[in-house]
This record gives sequence, structure tokens and C-alpha cells, in this order.
Amino acid sequence: MRIEDIKFDERGLVPVVVQDAWTRKVLTLAYMNGESLRRTLSTGETWFWSRSRAQLWHKGETSGNTQRVVCVRVDCDGDALVVLVETAGPACHTNEFSCFHNGLEGADYEDGDVDTLLQLGQALQELHSTVESRRRERPAGSYTTYLFDQGLDKILKKVGEEATETVIAAKNNDTGALVAETADLLYHLVVMLVERGVSLEDVGRELMCRKGERGEG
Repeated sequence: MRIEDIKFDERGLVPVVVQDAWTRKVLTLAYMNGESLRRTLSTGETWFWSRSRAQLWHKGETSGNTQRVVCVRVDCDGDALVVLVETAGPACHTNEFSCFHNGLEGADYEDGDVDTLLQLGQALQELHSTVESRRRERPAGSYTTYLFDQGLDKILKKVGEEATETVIAAKNNDTGALVAETADLLYHLVVMLVERGVSLEDVGRELMCRKGERGEG
């Protein structure tokens, strides 16, 4: 769909839901006009229209908490957008990760199940950041430092060993061991990715592409 096909309202605005590209957590609800959308697409970072100040604003311009755009999606009616981003910091001006951090009084449901679904993505992001830090700083006594010092062949050997142990745990129908071995495997896979300069976002984009190829909605 082209920008010209988007149905801006009578004020020339379209609502935009901003989501973390990896965890899919909703970060904020903002508005764009044609100019802010064009700047978003041309710069690769989010630009919005401030209704209170009646001016364009670049997210993170003063705070440094910019949002790198991964993709922009238009809803079926063409009158709303979803922007998937990689964040450089909290989305909310209160320094909360998401603007949607207040529960509604009197609500009968809990969002714990939703948060649980997001935990793996957040955990992997944090792990990737930690492993990158270990690779740069090489603190003494760190197992991650040891792996990087030993080099790629050692890392690949550990990935193979952990994959085998994961398969054995699954074959033995040992849930506890399977969870533990899967965690070990994921850790060593992340170390391998960092060593080869591959980001989780690279993997995530590939997964999203394959989802489309498989015809899964």
C-alpha cells in the first residue's frame, strides 16, 4: 500500500501503534501525518505528530531513546498503522519501558499470561546484550569470556554438545532436563551468533519472512 492510499482523518492524522519488534510488546500509541510518516520511512526512525504542540517530533531527539524502524504495517481498512521497532531505551516519558504500564482498577483479568509469553524474547535480548558485553570487555573468570578466548571451533563444539543433550532429554521424556538443556543450547547459540556478528533481529526477520512463506497468519 502507498502512503497516498492511507486514510488520514479530517485532521490529516492516522493512529500508530508502536511495538517492540522482538517481544511484540506494545510501547505506545501515537499519531502521524503524511510528513512524519515520510520522515519515518526515509530516516528509519520514528517521527510523530504532536497533537498538543501541533508540531513534528522525532522520538528520542532529546532523551536519546530513539526507535529504529523494522517494518510498518497498515491495517485492512487503511486507517491505522503498526510500527515494529528496535528501541534504544524506554518508550515512555516516565522512563517506563512501555507507556501502557498502568493497570485498570476493577479489571478481573491478569496480564501475567501475556507477560510470560514475552519473557523469552526479553530474556534472549538481555542475554544477547550481556554476551556482547562479555565479548568486548572479557572479564576474568567469566565462562563466556573463556568461550570467546577459545575461539569459534570451541563455541561450535559446545553448540553441538548441547544440541545432542537436548535431543537426549527430549527422547527420555524428561521435562526438567529438556528445559535446562534447551536453555543451555540457547545460551551457546547466542554466543555463536555474537561471535559471527549476527543479531537476534536478523534471526527474527528471517523467521517472519518464513512465516509468510508457510502461509501462517
